[in-house]
Amino acid sequence: MSLANMSDAEIFAIANPIMDNLMEASTVIDHERHIRDFTDRMKSIVTKQYLQQVCEQYQQEKGFFAKREPVAVFRRPGAVAIVWKQWFTKAPGEFVAEMLLVERDGKYLVDHVMVF
Repeated sequence: MSLANMSDAEIFAIANPIMDNLMEASTVIDHERHIRDFTDRMKSIVTKQYLQQVCEQYQQEKGFFAKREPVAVFRRPGAVAIVWKQWFTKAPGEFVAEMLLVERDGKYLVDHVMVF
């Protein structure tokens, strides 16, 4: 089934395990695991050195990822943007976690992801 035709619950059921893996892999700075669900475009951007730098910086400033709550799904042709409310262990307040999920050759892949 096309992502655009899925319910929010179905999309979060796909996206949550992918986001869990991304966050766990960035916590331990495991590049291979972190990029396993990335499109080729994202793999070319998130090099091993880039991931190391980003993870060290956010861990020093904000701590580690804590709880995450779903907020919304935005549909567009060929992709869905998923937004969560995100917390960290050291930094106070609420942050935004977002992911652009695309379907390629029957697989769901991340074409953009960010926490800000």
